[in-house]
Formats: sequence, C-alpha cells, structure tokens
Amino acid sequence: MTPSKIGANLVEDFNPTVVHIIVAQSAVSRYRIGVDSGGTFTDVCIFDETKQEMFVWKVSSTPADPSEGIANGIVQGLQSLPEGGARPDAVAYFGHGTTVGTNALIQGRGAASGLITTDGFRDVLEIGRQKRPELYSLQTVKPPLLATRDMRKEVRERVLYDGTIAVPLHEDDVRQAVRELKEAGIKAIAICTLFSFVEPGHEKRIREIVEEEIPDAFISVSHEIAPEFREYERVSTTVVNAYLGPIMRSYLDRLTPRLEAAGVHAEAHLTQSNGGVISCDTAKKQPVRTVLSGPAAGVTAALEIGKATGSNNLITFDMGGTSSDVSLIDGGKPQMANDIVVHGYPLKVPMLDIHTVGAGGGSIAYVDNGLLKVGPRSAGANPGPVCYGLGNEEPTVTDANIVLGVLNQTHLLNGRMKIDAEASKRAVARLAADLGIDVMDAAQGIIRVVTANMAKAIRVISVERGYDPRDYTMLAFGGAGPIHAARLAKELDIPRLMIPKHPGIMCALGLLQADLRTNISLTRMAPLTSASLSAIDDGFAQLRERADAWFEQEKIPAVDRHLRLAMDMRYGGQGYELTVDRPEGLTGEELLDAMKAGFERAHMQLYGYIAAEEPIQIITLRIEAIGNVPKAEVNSYPTATTEVKAAVVGERTVYLPELGGFTPCPLYDRTLLGPGHVVAGPAVVEQMDSTTLILPNQSATVDSQLNLIIE
Repeated sequence: MTPSKIGANLVEDFNPTVVHIIVAQSAVSRYRIGVDSGGTFTDVCIFDETKQEMFVWKVSSTPADPSEGIANGIVQGLQSLPEGGARPDAVAYFGHGTTVGTNALIQGRGAASGLITTDGFRDVLEIGRQKRPELYSLQTVKPPLLATRDMRKEVRERVLYDGTIAVPLHEDDVRQAVRELKEAGIKAIAICTLFSFVEPGHEKRIREIVEEEIPDAFISVSHEIAPEFREYERVSTTVVNAYLGPIMRSYLDRLTPRLEAAGVHAEAHLTQSNGGVISCDTAKKQPVRTVLSGPAAGVTAALEIGKATGSNNLITFDMGGTSSDVSLIDGGKPQMANDIVVHGYPLKVPMLDIHTVGAGGGSIAYVDNGLLKVGPRSAGANPGPVCYGLGNEEPTVTDANIVLGVLNQTHLLNGRMKIDAEASKRAVARLAADLGIDVMDAAQGIIRVVTANMAKAIRVISVERGYDPRDYTMLAFGGAGPIHAARLAKELDIPRLMIPKHPGIMCALGLLQADLRTNISLTRMAPLTSASLSAIDDGFAQLRERADAWFEQEKIPAVDRHLRLAMDMRYGGQGYELTVDRPEGLTGEELLDAMKAGFERAHMQLYGYIAAEEPIQIITLRIEAIGNVPKAEVNSYPTATTEVKAAVVGERTVYLPELGGFTPCPLYDRTLLGPGHVVAGPAVVEQMDSTTLILPNQSATVDSQLNLIIE
C-alpha cells in the first residue's frame, strides 16, 4: 500500500489481526485524529503535529456497529503513514462526529421512555403548540410520541414562577409512578416539572427516588438539559434526551474498549450540535446535544477555511450520501439557534442553525402519481446506489450522475470501489419508461429535482431570514457536494463557489478544529432599563460561576478559557426572542444602549422593521464557555510551476444541456493542480474523496490553500 497524504486503503475489508501486529518505526510523533462516521463512509483525518502534515482516508461504514468502522479507519490510516506507519498509542487526541443519535431519532430506534411531571401536565408533550410546519394542511402527520400517554406519570407538586413552593412534593406519588414504569420495562425516564429552572429541588428529589427504585435507569432531568422557560419545548427536549440516552451510552461503551483494544488510549471527544466538542461522559448524559454532531463539524471546518481565505460570508453546502446540510456564516459568525425542530421534535438546546433536506447521492428517484420525485428515502451504505452492485434496483442521484457521464464510469475512490455503469443505465431506463420520457431526460430530471430541493433549503436559511444569497460565497463539500454545487449556485444566482482541498472529509477535518464548548443559560425576565442592571449583573455572575466550574471539570488551562455573553430579548408582548451578543467591558447606560442597538439591528434583519417606542424585555441570559484546543492550521502553498495542462489525465463525455447534449470535457487530477492554475469549463476534476463539475462559461482558479474558486 502506497502511503499518501490524500488517501489510501479506502474500502478493503478490515482484518482484526492488524490491531495486534502494527509495528511502527517511531512513536515520537503525536497525532490528532478526527473521525466522522457517516451512513456510507467513515472519514478519517490524521494530523501529524510534529511535521504539520495532514493525511486523509476513507473506509466503508459499518451501520450495524459504527465503532467497527471507526477502528478500521484509525488502524488502517495509521498503518499507511510514511516511514513505516505509527503506533496507535501515538494518538494524542481523538475527535468523533457521530450520527448515532440522529439516526435513532429518525428511525425510531431509541429506548422506550417514561415521563414524570407535575400533576395535570402530562399531556403537554402531546398537545404541543398551535404552530405547525403546514398550518392549513388537513393531513398533518405528527412525529411518533417518544413517551406514550400511559408512560407519562403525574405527581402532586407545584412550584410557582418565582420559585415559591405552592404544593410540596408527594414522594409516595413519585414512588408509585416509578414502580409502574419499572413494571412496564421502562429504563429511560425523563423528569420535567413546572418552573424547575427557577427552583429545581423537586426534580432533584424525584431523581433520587428513581435512582433508588431503578438503579440502572437512564435519567434525564429538565433543569440540567434545558433550564429555560417554555414547558413544551423543555419537556420535549428532556424526553428526547431520555429516548437517546441508552442507545448512545451503549454505543460509547462499545467504542471505548474497541479503541483501547486497537491501542488508542486518547479520550474520545464528540462533536456537539453547537460546533464544539464534549467528553464521552457528557455525551452519555446529554446525548441530545449530539443530534447534529456530524454536520456541525463541517461548519466548524468551514469557519476556519473562511478565516484563512478572508471569506467572512459563506453559505455552507454539505451533500453526503443520505442528506444535504446547509448553513449560513455572516461576518465570520455562524448562525445559531437556541431552539430548533429536528425531525419534528422541538429541542431547546443551543445549536448551529443547520437546515437538513433528504437529498444525497443515495437518494432514490421514483414516480409518484405521475410526478418524478427524489428522496428523502435513501439507499444508504448497503445496498447503496444501483452502481454499487449490492442488490438495489431503484435509481439514485449517483446513478443519474453516472448516466450523465459526470462520475467515473468504472470506479470511485481512486479505483478502490468498482462501479457498474450499465446497471445504473438500466435502472434509470426503467424510471424513464414509467415517465414516458427519454433516458437522458430522466437522468437530467433527477438532477433538476434534487437541485430544486437543495435550493429550497438554502432559501430557508438565507432569503427567509433576510439574507441575500448573492452576497455570499458557497462553500461546497461532502462527497457529493462538488458534483452539484455549480448547478445549485447557478439556480440561486450565487456568483462565487469554493471547493475545499478535501471536500469529502471536511467534517472529519472540523473535528480537529473544534474547541471544547458548553452553553449555560438562566431565565431572568426583566425590562431593558437601568432598574434591571443589578439583576443582569447578578445573573451573569451566577453563569460565570457555573462556567468556571465547567472549566475546572474539563481541566482547561486558564490561558485557554474564553467566555461569550449574550441576552435573549424581545419587544413586550412578542412570543419569541432574538439573541444579541453582550459587548465586553460595557456597564451601566452604555451597556443598555449597546444592547438596544444590537437588538434593533437583529430585529430589522429578520422582520424588516423597528418598533422604537415599544419597551424591550430581557428573557434569558447566556454564556458560552470555550476551551481552546490546538488546531490543524490551513496551510498555504507556493504558486505552481507547471502548466495546467499537465494536470489533464484524460477526457470524459458529459451530458450538458447547456451545450445541447454530450460534450467532450477534459478530466483533471485534483492532486496535480496547484496555486495559480485556472481550469476553464466545461471540465471535470477528480480526486480521491469527490468529483467537481465545472460548467460551460465557468472557470476554476486554484488559490494558495488549494481551494478551487469557481466563478
């Protein structure tokens, strides 16, 4: 196996004996490893801290047990390093992005869960809110209840809005409720009582009783998971956390010994939905924080690329095998959301504002009532697209790209995955017959439909929130992102497109650039006036104490500790808030003026007006505590000394409707392109982890970081 900085040993079967026979020439170098476990491939990024070099690999994912694919990737990647490879005990840091929680939520594979709540409020979870995705639809389908009505138990207790105890906790009620849940076989229990975010004493005592009655139960407590007002979102978040808890705990309990057996002793850190990382212990207790784990790492990597290239306004487009994830970075800051709906379930935890649509390379195309539709159903890793030859007969987006000539007709991943192009053509031909159209029209139709679906997702995070996508650069990554990015940018009139050096492993790269991070909040309702300054200061003092405790718990050196302060505010009478950063160093009236100005800017951006005479109300105080970690820097490279034609390795006939049909296009090897090279479209650029399509009348310039800039 030839060592490579851009990938080797991609999809061979894993030989467990490798774990025991690795003999590296040196264990001096220390390595930081990021592993993103996706539905189709597991991406590995290894950073050599001594040589400041990056190596990337891909291996097949193992959906039945993702930890197996992770061990495969790490062991094979370390073996393939130059100079005889490296020993697993030379790994200093292991970052991991996982879809375990997300998939469990989507597929309904979480634990049977129970809920203990205040007397009279067990149906809050089912009633929800009037707001619905399709308000006027008569056939709205709600997501399955994660705690059915018979598994939601009420206990007598009542805490008022100010923390006053109106009804003491009836412990006999609690014990009876817990025993009923135990008899029903419930091992995941959510606890959510009214106003526990103000006075959590009752929830703490309920937890103690649950621990006495069911020692091995997974317990999710609202004042720890979502200590903010709005009971529906709080109870939903707490129940989702309980639902995911046992499966996440089981997964991490398998992952750790598997890595230990492989010789990797570095503690695993998991990506949170807010873009930071947390320890395994925290992830076991609060798995709800990982539901956007993988996509969040991609946004983190995009932020670092944006800093290195001076691109502060980005729309990130991450297209994998199952879905596409999009987000917006404005002025170098990613958009955040403190409450978000994931697959129909409201979650009140801080997350990167990522919008997901079921449009990936494995998305299945089908006919529904005479109309061509694509996704959200996906062929996944197994059987995968028809061209994989693993038994699927329904055409996918990948099959359409093969029929159109965009993808290699014989193999992917530098030859390590064989492709059956004829099988793709037969599958698309069957779809074309059902539609009564030509095969090429059917293939092109699949691409047009999936492009429209992705464009709609980008409009949600841009146009619908007051941002013009034409003012942004699209950063496209994921295995399938660069194939579709040019057409998607054209659909949205986005003038500039960036393809990073390693688009297919961006999320794994982001794991090496993510800081330790936690979000702490305190509901503190008060008017934005000088009379509230002491309450504001007192609230932030409490949050700072909690942040300091977290820094100590995570053993973060003082020099690496940072805090970001913010406040949720609204006009009096409004139902929802806007989060506004609190400037450092300002106090008194200067602070009030700055917060008012920041709120008005945010309100104008989102709603298009300012109600200058309306009083502004503070709702929640927030602190984001950040523990900086060493990062793999984005390297710069010297200008290429060769002609761009030296990177041409062949020619491929691609179906381009802009030019009336099949057109010969030069085929470029991405690894042979250097800074200063300009590739004129139409052209196809291939690399180990992705393929980039450059359309007619477009050109791609290679910048000093080896990004492709398409304009």
